[in-house]
Amino acid sequence: MQWSESYRRKVTTAEEAVKAIKSHDRLWVHAGCNNPEELIRAMTARADELEDVEVAHLLTFGAADYTEPKYAKSFRHRALFTGGNVRQAVNEGRADWVPVFLSEIPRLIYSGLQPVDVALIHVSLPDEHGFCSFGVGVECTKAAAERARIVLALVNPQ
Repeated sequence: MQWSESYRRKVTTAEEAVKAIKSHDRLWVHAGCNNPEELIRAMTARADELEDVEVAHLLTFGAADYTEPKYAKSFRHRALFTGGNVRQAVNEGRADWVPVFLSEIPRLIYSGLQPVDVALIHVSLPDEHGFCSFGVGVECTKAAAERARIVLALVNPQ
């Protein structure tokens, strides 16, 4: 089977994709402006079905609704860099801040000290060989995507 056939069979909605997230999973969210907004919204919409899901990432510029008090039973954020969208949750004790050098994070992921069950990433459309780009956000997401049990990718058609 060619990669393009396999790819087409995996394309689905964000709502359907996030059904792969289970209670007690540890998630990695693509950082910066690569925050996969549609996947985050769909995941947060499932809050009543989920319990104790850890959401880890570097600084993100998008929504971080999973840090709101009403989702405390469903999600716990692990901030490796603390941005404005999660700072209040960290300050109020609803999220954890881990002081770490950026260069150390891939090793934490590869070693299992920062486990990743599900990676929520944002990528380009596949090229003619089936390769996608992480765009400007390779940082630690490559390690998370390689170690994750499941990778949910929001594909940017641009």
